[in-house]
Amino acid sequence: MRLDGIKFPDSVDYRLTEGVSIDECGKQCLSNCNCTAYADPYSDSESNCLMWFGDLIDLREEGGQGDGQGPTIYIRMPASELEHKTYSPKGPAKGKLKLISVVAASVFGVVILALLIMARRKRNKEASKKVEETELPLFNLATIVAATNNFSQENLIGEGGFGPVYKGRLSTGEVFAVKRMLRTSRQGHEEFKSEVFLISKLQHRNLVRILGCCSEGDENILIYEYMHNKSLDYFIFDHSRSAALTWPKRFAIIMGIAKGLLYLHHDSRLKIIHRDLKTSNILLDENLNAKISDFGLARMFEGDDDQIMARTETVIGTYGYMAPEYAYQGKFSTKSDIFSLGVVILEIVTGKQNRSYNHPSCLQNLLEQAWVLCKENRELELLDPICNNDTCSRVKSQAKRCIRVGLLCVQNAAEERPVMPSVFLMLSSEDAELPEPKKPGFYMQSGSSISHSDTSMNKDCSCSVITITDIEAR
Repeated sequence: MRLDGIKFPDSVDYRLTEGVSIDECGKQCLSNCNCTAYADPYSDSESNCLMWFGDLIDLREEGGQGDGQGPTIYIRMPASELEHKTYSPKGPAKGKLKLISVVAASVFGVVILALLIMARRKRNKEASKKVEETELPLFNLATIVAATNNFSQENLIGEGGFGPVYKGRLSTGEVFAVKRMLRTSRQGHEEFKSEVFLISKLQHRNLVRILGCCSEGDENILIYEYMHNKSLDYFIFDHSRSAALTWPKRFAIIMGIAKGLLYLHHDSRLKIIHRDLKTSNILLDENLNAKISDFGLARMFEGDDDQIMARTETVIGTYGYMAPEYAYQGKFSTKSDIFSLGVVILEIVTGKQNRSYNHPSCLQNLLEQAWVLCKENRELELLDPICNNDTCSRVKSQAKRCIRVGLLCVQNAAEERPVMPSVFLMLSSEDAELPEPKKPGFYMQSGSSISHSDTSMNKDCSCSVITITDIEAR
């Protein structure tokens, strides 16, 4: 769509090529999926090409150009929108219909309408454009439908905030996991774009590997390596299945998660804040090796500053794993990931789930019980009875260290939590000196300590109640 008398957008992402005619410039723009507009920047020349990529920022009517004269820009729009609607400020419409009526025929009105159309196009097409930008293999939808038997219930292996996950098998026998975005998911498109963009650039043995993706019509699908043992919560919170998780296996899983998070925070080219670290997002391969998954809520930052913090208006996550500053104020940083890691460590050691923790005393959650017992040097009472059968002194030493590191990670103030290099060092080194953990986040217990019977808290104690609003569960 040609628009005259328009101030050019800010040059945030652009390319200027000299010696290229405006017609050739248009062809180059149409051949690039990321090009959103083009123009000849100099009125006295016809051999320069200026192209913009991404959002058009500060696009508006040029001051004093009420007659529609002045700089000319060509805004890219879907062919379906242009097929029946054309506009030329210098004369009558050349297509079947004029785009706007005489009453509203101001350049400013055209700009607003063009931006509205672009916004709709962006909403519907941006996900597929992001897919094209990556180097991921693109799967045909028909292939995925055949591999999952048309997304049958028999092949359903899980479901999360993004959507259902299916087991797929190609005719060659190759098995993979198919993550299908729910069409009704409010965050689906954003999650899809984020996950495709981020995880395609990340490679680590403790991160789940993405094999490809598919974006056809309303379908947005991610293809992952198939993890034979599903997720950590499938094992750790089930009495019979948790028996397979001996202490050496649990400690190896904790170290695997720590390695993956250390890579995301410090060792990768990009600083990644996961924002949804929890046991259900830790997948286990055939050897029970841990791999972090689900990067739909992840955010990317540049620089090495561990104190960098961002804020969001909508808090999306899972109650029980969210740091206090994120749950209450929408503030997130690497330290909010550290808090989630601390919860996961304590859950692995104890075999108990923090968010559904039910203690006969007035303790409100697993974090409170761990801190109370730690203050009395009785933290080993938290160790899952399945692991307690091993009387090896090294097992007890590792378990005690993991509990204390977990408590250091869940301290209420973000600045008091350790950074990932320190966490990894404290977990891996038997000689590392651990500071005394302070009160954990969401600590509300008002009674005295736990008795050795673990049940005889003061029955008259008054339990505090916490309410969290404006949180969207996943």
